[in-house]
Amino acid sequence: MPRSHIERHRTERIGWLRAAVLGANDGIVSTASLIVGVAAAHAARNEILVAGVAGLVAGAMSMAAGEYVSVSSQADTERADLARERKELASDEQLEREELAAIYVARGIDAGLAKQVAEQLMTHDALGAHARDELGISESQTARPVQAALTSAATFAVGAALPLLTVLVVPEARLVPIVSGIALIFLAALGVLAARVGGAPIVKSAIRVTFWGALALGLTAAVGALFGTVL
Repeated sequence: MPRSHIERHRTERIGWLRAAVLGANDGIVSTASLIVGVAAAHAARNEILVAGVAGLVAGAMSMAAGEYVSVSSQADTERADLARERKELASDEQLEREELAAIYVARGIDAGLAKQVAEQLMTHDALGAHARDELGISESQTARPVQAALTSAATFAVGAALPLLTVLVVPEARLVPIVSGIALIFLAALGVLAARVGGAPIVKSAIRVTFWGALALGLTAAVGALFGTVL
Protein backbone atom coordinates (compact mmCIF):
# COMPACT_ATOMS: atom_id res chain seq x y z
CA MET A 1 0.00 0.00 0.00
CA PRO A 2 1.58 3.33 -1.04
CA ARG A 3 2.22 5.82 1.73
CA SER A 4 0.97 9.35 1.44
CA HIS A 5 3.76 11.90 1.39
CA ILE A 6 2.93 15.50 2.17
CA GLU A 7 5.63 18.12 1.86
CA ARG A 8 5.42 21.77 2.67
CA HIS A 9 8.10 23.82 0.96
CA ARG A 10 9.45 27.14 2.15
CA THR A 11 8.62 28.80 -1.17
CA GLU A 12 5.01 28.82 0.01
CA ARG A 13 6.06 31.43 2.56
CA ILE A 14 7.75 33.79 0.13
CA GLY A 15 4.89 36.28 -0.18
CA TRP A 16 4.24 37.02 3.48
CA LEU A 17 7.82 36.33 4.63
CA ARG A 18 9.27 38.95 2.30
CA ALA A 19 6.73 41.54 3.44
CA ALA A 20 7.24 40.64 7.12
CA VAL A 21 11.03 40.85 7.01
CA LEU A 22 10.95 44.07 5.00
CA GLY A 23 8.46 45.67 7.41
CA ALA A 24 10.21 44.65 10.61
CA ASN A 25 13.65 45.55 9.29
CA ASP A 26 12.48 48.95 8.08
CA GLY A 27 10.65 49.59 11.35
CA ILE A 28 13.72 48.92 13.46
CA VAL A 29 16.22 50.70 11.21
CA SER A 30 14.21 53.81 10.36
CA THR A 31 12.82 54.43 13.85
CA ALA A 32 16.07 53.68 15.67
CA SER A 33 17.97 55.87 13.20
CA LEU A 34 15.45 58.67 13.68
CA ILE A 35 15.74 58.41 17.46
CA VAL A 36 19.53 58.31 17.34
CA GLY A 37 19.68 61.29 14.98
CA VAL A 38 17.37 63.40 17.11
CA ALA A 39 19.11 62.34 20.34
CA ALA A 40 22.51 63.20 18.84
CA ALA A 41 21.17 66.71 18.24
CA HIS A 42 20.64 66.98 22.05
CA ALA A 43 16.85 66.97 21.93
CA ALA A 44 14.75 66.35 25.06
CA ARG A 45 13.23 62.93 25.73
CA ASN A 46 9.67 64.06 24.92
CA GLU A 47 10.83 65.49 21.58
CA ILE A 48 12.56 62.22 20.77
CA LEU A 49 9.42 60.26 21.63
CA VAL A 50 7.22 62.51 19.48
CA ALA A 51 9.59 62.09 16.55
CA GLY A 52 9.71 58.33 17.10
CA VAL A 53 5.92 57.90 17.33
CA ALA A 54 5.43 60.06 14.24
CA GLY A 55 7.99 57.93 12.42
CA LEU A 56 6.19 54.75 13.50
CA VAL A 57 2.78 55.90 12.26
CA ALA A 58 4.06 57.43 9.03
CA GLY A 59 6.31 54.47 8.32
CA ALA A 60 3.61 51.86 8.90
CA MET A 61 1.20 53.68 6.61
CA SER A 62 3.91 54.17 4.00
CA MET A 63 4.81 50.49 4.09
CA ALA A 64 1.17 49.45 3.76
CA ALA A 65 0.54 51.80 0.84
CA GLY A 66 3.79 50.93 -0.90
CA GLU A 67 3.29 47.18 -0.59
CA TYR A 68 -0.33 47.38 -1.68
CA VAL A 69 0.45 49.47 -4.77
CA SER A 70 3.48 47.44 -5.85
CA VAL A 71 1.91 44.03 -5.27
CA SER A 72 -1.34 45.19 -6.90
CA SER A 73 0.67 46.10 -9.99
CA GLN A 74 2.13 42.61 -9.99
CA ALA A 75 -1.35 41.10 -9.60
CA ASP A 76 -2.65 43.23 -12.49
CA THR A 77 0.16 41.97 -14.71
CA GLU A 78 -0.59 38.37 -13.74
CA ARG A 79 -4.28 38.80 -14.53
CA ALA A 80 -3.49 40.40 -17.89
CA ASP A 81 -1.17 37.52 -18.81
CA LEU A 82 -3.77 34.95 -17.78
CA ALA A 83 -6.47 36.72 -19.79
CA ARG A 84 -4.25 36.74 -22.88
CA GLU A 85 -3.39 33.06 -22.36
CA ARG A 86 -7.09 32.23 -22.01
CA LYS A 87 -7.81 33.87 -25.38
CA GLU A 88 -4.95 32.01 -27.04
CA LEU A 89 -6.24 28.71 -25.70
CA ALA A 90 -9.70 29.47 -27.05
CA SER A 91 -8.44 30.51 -30.49
CA ASP A 92 -5.81 27.81 -31.14
CA GLU A 93 -5.64 25.05 -28.56
CA GLN A 94 -3.43 22.83 -30.74
CA LEU A 95 -0.76 25.51 -31.06
CA GLU A 96 -0.82 26.02 -27.28
CA ARG A 97 -0.45 22.27 -26.76
CA GLU A 98 2.60 22.24 -29.01
CA GLU A 99 3.99 25.26 -27.21
CA LEU A 100 3.62 23.52 -23.84
CA ALA A 101 5.27 20.35 -25.18
CA ALA A 102 8.18 22.42 -26.50
CA ILE A 103 8.68 23.87 -23.01
CA TYR A 104 9.01 20.36 -21.57
CA VAL A 105 11.39 19.31 -24.34
CA ALA A 106 13.58 22.32 -23.54
CA ARG A 107 13.68 21.12 -19.95
CA GLY A 108 15.05 17.75 -21.01
CA ILE A 109 11.97 15.57 -21.53
CA ASP A 110 11.78 13.29 -24.58
CA ALA A 111 9.63 14.78 -27.35
CA GLY A 112 7.13 11.91 -27.34
CA LEU A 113 6.72 11.96 -23.57
CA ALA A 114 6.55 15.78 -23.55
CA LYS A 115 3.66 15.62 -26.00
CA GLN A 116 1.81 13.13 -23.80
CA VAL A 117 2.40 15.21 -20.68
CA ALA A 118 1.19 18.37 -22.40
CA GLU A 119 -1.96 16.63 -23.63
CA GLN A 120 -2.80 15.19 -20.23
CA LEU A 121 -2.12 18.40 -18.34
CA MET A 122 -4.18 20.46 -20.77
CA THR A 123 -7.03 17.98 -20.53
CA HIS A 124 -6.95 18.35 -16.77
CA ASP A 125 -6.38 22.13 -16.54
CA ALA A 126 -5.12 23.85 -19.68
CA LEU A 127 -4.92 27.37 -18.25
CA GLY A 128 -3.31 26.18 -15.04
CA ALA A 129 -0.65 24.27 -16.95
CA HIS A 130 0.26 27.28 -19.08
CA ALA A 131 0.14 29.64 -16.10
CA ARG A 132 2.58 27.47 -14.19
CA ASP A 133 4.96 26.28 -16.92
CA GLU A 134 4.82 29.10 -19.49
CA LEU A 135 4.15 32.18 -17.37
CA GLY A 136 5.72 31.05 -14.10
CA ILE A 137 2.59 31.86 -12.07
CA SER A 138 1.90 29.42 -9.24
CA GLU A 139 -0.57 29.39 -6.38
CA SER A 140 2.14 29.66 -3.71
CA GLN A 141 3.66 32.78 -5.27
CA THR A 142 0.55 34.54 -6.52
CA ALA A 143 0.51 38.26 -5.67
CA ARG A 144 -1.69 39.07 -2.64
CA PRO A 145 -1.79 42.86 -2.16
CA VAL A 146 -3.88 42.99 1.03
CA GLN A 147 -1.80 40.31 2.75
CA ALA A 148 1.44 42.09 1.83
CA ALA A 149 0.13 45.50 2.97
CA LEU A 150 -1.18 44.30 6.34
CA THR A 151 1.90 42.18 7.03
CA SER A 152 4.31 45.02 6.25
CA ALA A 153 2.39 47.57 8.30
CA ALA A 154 2.03 45.29 11.32
CA THR A 155 5.66 44.15 11.36
CA PHE A 156 6.89 47.70 10.79
CA ALA A 157 4.92 48.86 13.84
CA VAL A 158 6.32 46.02 15.96
CA GLY A 159 9.86 46.72 14.80
CA ALA A 160 9.50 50.47 15.40
CA ALA A 161 8.05 49.92 18.87
CA LEU A 162 11.22 48.21 20.09
CA PRO A 163 13.56 51.25 19.97
CA LEU A 164 10.70 53.48 21.16
CA LEU A 165 10.27 51.41 24.31
CA THR A 166 14.01 51.67 24.89
CA VAL A 167 13.74 55.47 24.97
CA LEU A 168 11.33 55.24 27.90
CA VAL A 169 13.74 53.41 30.18
CA VAL A 170 17.21 54.61 29.14
CA PRO A 171 18.83 57.79 30.54
CA GLU A 172 18.88 60.63 28.01
CA ALA A 173 22.66 60.93 28.13
CA ARG A 174 23.08 57.32 26.98
CA LEU A 175 20.31 57.12 24.40
CA VAL A 176 22.54 57.13 21.33
CA PRO A 177 24.82 54.17 22.21
CA ILE A 178 22.14 52.09 23.95
CA VAL A 179 19.41 52.53 21.31
CA SER A 180 21.99 51.80 18.60
CA GLY A 181 23.21 48.67 20.36
CA ILE A 182 19.75 47.33 21.09
CA ALA A 183 18.61 48.06 17.52
CA LEU A 184 21.55 46.05 16.17
CA ILE A 185 20.70 43.17 18.50
CA PHE A 186 17.10 43.22 17.29
CA LEU A 187 18.26 43.32 13.67
CA ALA A 188 20.57 40.36 14.19
CA ALA A 189 17.72 38.44 15.84
CA LEU A 190 15.45 39.33 12.92
CA GLY A 191 18.04 38.05 10.48
CA VAL A 192 18.30 34.77 12.38
CA LEU A 193 14.51 34.37 12.59
CA ALA A 194 14.00 35.14 8.89
CA ALA A 195 16.75 32.69 7.96
CA ARG A 196 15.25 29.91 10.06
CA VAL A 197 11.76 30.42 8.66
CA GLY A 198 13.02 30.68 5.10
CA GLY A 199 15.70 28.00 5.33
CA ALA A 200 18.54 30.42 4.47
CA PRO A 201 22.07 30.54 5.97
CA ILE A 202 21.66 32.02 9.47
CA VAL A 203 25.03 33.74 9.91
CA LYS A 204 24.98 35.32 6.46
CA SER A 205 21.44 36.61 6.97
CA ALA A 206 22.21 38.09 10.40
CA ILE A 207 25.39 39.82 9.20
CA ARG A 208 23.66 41.26 6.13
CA VAL A 209 20.80 42.77 8.11
CA THR A 210 23.04 44.07 10.90
CA PHE A 211 25.55 45.68 8.53
CA TRP A 212 23.01 47.85 6.76
CA GLY A 213 21.36 48.77 10.06
CA ALA A 214 24.70 49.83 11.54
CA LEU A 215 25.43 51.93 8.47
CA ALA A 216 22.07 53.71 8.71
CA LEU A 217 22.45 54.35 12.44
CA GLY A 218 25.97 55.69 12.03
CA LEU A 219 25.10 58.08 9.23
CA THR A 220 22.01 59.39 11.01
CA ALA A 221 23.90 59.94 14.27
CA ALA A 222 26.57 61.82 12.33
CA VAL A 223 23.95 64.09 10.74
CA GLY A 224 22.34 64.83 14.13
CA ALA A 225 25.65 65.58 15.79
CA LEU A 226 26.88 67.68 12.88
CA PHE A 227 23.89 69.97 12.51
CA GLY A 228 22.75 69.88 16.14
CA THR A 229 19.08 70.43 15.22
CA VAL A 230 15.93 68.53 15.98
CA LEU A 231 14.90 66.76 12.78
